[in-house]
Amino acid sequence: MPCVLTQGYNLDCRDSFGGLKEVYVMEHANGVVTQAAGIVTGIVKTATKKFFKYKLIAHTGEADEAFTPSRENGTTMSKQSVKFPINKMTVAVRNELLLLAQNRLLIVIVDQNGTGWLYGADFGMMLAPSTAKTGKVLADRNGYELGFESDEKFLAPSVDAATLLTLETPGV
Repeated sequence: MPCVLTQGYNLDCRDSFGGLKEVYVMEHANGVVTQAAGIVTGIVKTATKKFFKYKLIAHTGEADEAFTPSRENGTTMSKQSVKFPINKMTVAVRNELLLLAQNRLLIVIVDQNGTGWLYGADFGMMLAPSTAKTGKVLADRNGYELGFESDEKFLAPSVDAATLLTLETPGV
C-alpha cells in the first residue's frame, strides 16, 4: 500500500533564525515521552528527576539531523547530533561530563525561534568525541566542546510550549 502524501510546501516569510538558545538534558531511562503527529505533548519523569538546563552563548550551539532513506533495504532513519561549547574548564563541569558520557540521554533543544525539539527519543543520545581545550592565546576558549549523537527511527518531534515549561520541574 502506498504512503499517501498530505501536503506541499510554499515559500514562507524570511523570519526564521539559526542556532540554539538552550539545551535541556536528562537520562533517557527517566522519561516517558507522549507524542502525536510529530509533537511531544508530555514527558513523564521518574520521581525527583528533571531536565538540566544548559544556557548557550549566541552563535555557538547547533543541532543537525541527517534523514537517511535506504532504497535497497526499504528503511529510513535519522542521524541526530547536538553540539555546543561550555566555557571555562572546572572540576564540577569535568565531573558532570563523565556522568554525561555514561548515560543515554534525552535532549531537548530550543532554537532561536523559540521552538523545542526532542533528540534521542527512541534510543537516547550519547556523548560523542568531545574536547577540553585551554586555547593558545588569551582570547581563545578555555573550556569544553561537547557533541552528542543518536541514530533514531524518525526526525525529531517538536516539543509543545506547555511541555517546555515543565522540563525543569522534578517528576513526582
